[in-house]
Amino acid sequence: VQLQASGGGLVQPGNSLRLSCAASGFTFSNYAVGWFRQAPGKEREGVACISSSDGSTYYDGSVKGRFTISRDNAKNMAYLQMNSLKPEDTAVYYCAADHNIGLIASEYDYWGQGTQVTVSS
Repeated sequence: VQLQASGGGLVQPGNSLRLSCAASGFTFSNYAVGWFRQAPGKEREGVACISSSDGSTYYDGSVKGRFTISRDNAKNMAYLQMNSLKPEDTAVYYCAADHNIGLIASEYDYWGQGTQVTVSS
């Protein structure tokens, strides 16, 4: 099982980034996908998740309306489009997969390595 997040970088406040998560080694379409982030000195928090079945999505209140999670099961890919980025969005972002959808990190079985997102002028 492998998940690989990419697409992070340094952006100015108000700009956008799209993160990608490439999955392999398991039946991706059977798993919910979550995006999480961890800032220095803080716990890992869930920002968005998408179901395996009907594409239902859930967002943390801090990103709702600015971030959009999506997936392409044919390509074994998941994405996190991040718009109107703020300095407080700065963190290492991780993608994760599990049979059950949710925003609680401890409930996810499979994790990718993180990708750094820095929002600064």
